[in-house]
Amino acid sequence: MNIVYVAFRGHFSDSPRAIYEELVRRGVDATHTWLSAPHTRASFPADVATVEFGSPESIAALEAADLVVSNDHIPLDWEKRPGTTYLQTWHGTPLKRIHNDVLWAPEGRLAYLEHDIARWDHLLSPNPASTPRFRQAFGFQGPVHETGYPRNDVLSSPERDAVRARVRAELGIADGQTAVLYTPTWRDDLVFNKTGPRDFEFAIDIDDFSARLGDDHVLLLRLHNMVMDRLEVAEGSAVRDVCGHPDISELYLAADVMVTDYSSTMFDFAITGKPLLFLTYDLEYFQGELRGFYFDLAEVAPTPLLRTSAELVEALADLDAVMARSADRYARFRETFCSLEDGHATERVLDLISPAGTVPAGPVNTRGGDDSAHS
Repeated sequence: MNIVYVAFRGHFSDSPRAIYEELVRRGVDATHTWLSAPHTRASFPADVATVEFGSPESIAALEAADLVVSNDHIPLDWEKRPGTTYLQTWHGTPLKRIHNDVLWAPEGRLAYLEHDIARWDHLLSPNPASTPRFRQAFGFQGPVHETGYPRNDVLSSPERDAVRARVRAELGIADGQTAVLYTPTWRDDLVFNKTGPRDFEFAIDIDDFSARLGDDHVLLLRLHNMVMDRLEVAEGSAVRDVCGHPDISELYLAADVMVTDYSSTMFDFAITGKPLLFLTYDLEYFQGELRGFYFDLAEVAPTPLLRTSAELVEALADLDAVMARSADRYARFRETFCSLEDGHATERVLDLISPAGTVPAGPVNTRGGDDSAHS
């Protein structure tokens, strides 16, 4: 059986990585090939076979695959042969409108991506709230399986404390330091209407952050992969660039608190139960003009939305009180979006794969089942 894996157009990460590692651990008889990018090739283990994303070799690999596992659109021109199964894991619970539901997209982009959606055979959903939104946005008529995300299993695994200790040591974070993971999402206008190589807006006042919180706080910056090359980090500041870290789930474990805006990282980080804050300085523009939301973030978010850097720093300085006041909201958020994230999502996904190496043609009785009750 030939299996081809794609994550974010060339990364060794996310749910495809979790599925791959479990298949290898189980000793499944298969040839595994990853599509890598030139700037990510060094992050792949030496024993992982790769071909360059977009190269003729990558097209040949896709066209020879028995199973394709991807967490995003594969915007390449390839012919899916009869008998090939394409398992689309996707890469996050949607707050932001996606695909056909977006307020704006470059001309021709959505139509081009429709070619990839037409190849999908199965789609994973992380929770019941996401299932009908996926089906509507993608117009996907095949089975949608509510399994949770394999990438999140590590957050509930017995090894999570060891992973936390290892990653903090690698990043030079002392035991007494509070690691604040900042994960702002990307802005469509920044990506599709580029005005310069370094024009990402950094919304946190680092001088105020350092002056108020001191050396016992460090800010881990994780930009979205669409814009991670659009900001320079000054040496000697409290900011540490962790954009190149191969596995964001390890950063969730290493961190003590997350700050985000509209990124789907909020739903994954909430699995840990650790503090989660929101810096939403451009809420009206992002929600009303740029992308649009599926629900009212202010109503659903586990903690109150913060509009300025000063408000954020104040919340970080009094984090225990903020979280105590928000305990009920946080619990509701986790029940809505994290109910399937019990550390066994990969097992449920692999139950979709038969001994012959194919995915069954119809809905599978995974936890949450198919989406017939939610469509």
